[in-house]
Amino acid sequence: MVSLLFKEINAFFSNLSAYLITSIFLVALGLIVWVFPGSSVLDYGYADLDSFFTYTPFVFIFLLPAITMGMVAEEKSTGTWELLKTSPLRSHHIILAKYLAALLLVLFALLPTLVYYFSVVQLGDPVGNIDSAGFFGSYIGLFLVAALFAAIGLFSSSLTSNQIMAFVIAVFLCFLLYGGVGALAALSSGDSAVLLEELGIGFHFEQMGRGVIVSENLFYFLGMILTWLVLTWMLIERND
Repeated sequence: MVSLLFKEINAFFSNLSAYLITSIFLVALGLIVWVFPGSSVLDYGYADLDSFFTYTPFVFIFLLPAITMGMVAEEKSTGTWELLKTSPLRSHHIILAKYLAALLLVLFALLPTLVYYFSVVQLGDPVGNIDSAGFFGSYIGLFLVAALFAAIGLFSSSLTSNQIMAFVIAVFLCFLLYGGVGALAALSSGDSAVLLEELGIGFHFEQMGRGVIVSENLFYFLGMILTWLVLTWMLIERND
């Protein structure tokens, strides 16, 4: 399984598009946080990274499907999936290796953004005047959002042998769960509105941004990640 994990990582970084995707991600966030009027930290007048945590999940909606779209779909289209399935690895080993590779790639893209935190710490008056608990709570939430999007992207990639189709399906599902469910909740009322709101990713991510890590939110993300990985495993087993 470890060899497959490193194979996935090497395959990603041996492709020029990997560096292009990561560069676009970092440049886009840099522009949002520091340059664009209305979202720039420099426009606020106080040390805060709300714009970073507001817009990054929407960037993730496109970034994670771009990372995961070929993990299964490309293997199917090139014929290497059959070879992989005849290896000693079980289906859940293959899924886990590919999923862990996606998480490592997310960390690779996300870690440079810690520079924003240290920059804002220095910009504070006095220096260090920033809600660190809220920042790191949001940062953990951000990683969990990415982890969930990666699981959805892997599921979408296992649905088809067409990478573009896998990308489109993953973007749709990620957007639906992050923003669409919350929008439906706003149009509803009563218990149905509460249920829809709690099903949405955005609701739990916003709660973690308050700086308090509640078990309910952790269980939501872990449960949803496990659900999509199990669905991927069932789909792969059914198609064998």
